[in-house]
Amino acid sequence: MTLTLCLLVGAVLFGIGLYGAFSQTNLVMIMMGVEVMLGAAMLNLVAFWRFLHPQAFSGQMFVLIVMTVMALEAAVGFGLATARFRAKGSVEMEEAAELKG
Repeated sequence: MTLTLCLLVGAVLFGIGLYGAFSQTNLVMIMMGVEVMLGAAMLNLVAFWRFLHPQAFSGQMFVLIVMTVMALEAAVGFGLATARFRAKGSVEMEEAAELKG
């Protein structure tokens, strides 16, 4: 695989995630789009690390940071979705005009 192909796949994944995040009204689907975007960013980080500086460990550290951000975003988002569903019975973002309890 070449660097260009990896970056192209990452760009396509990022575009799919961006479309998914902006076109959905369900909180869980929006979070899935954001996860796909973060996965695309992680793919680009790995590609740049592998093809530009394979002996340096900074690329691996950035990937670990992105994976940590993905896990935190999922935990906080699903916690908010669960709390919203228990309180209102829905996780549709159109119905969440005010975010106070």
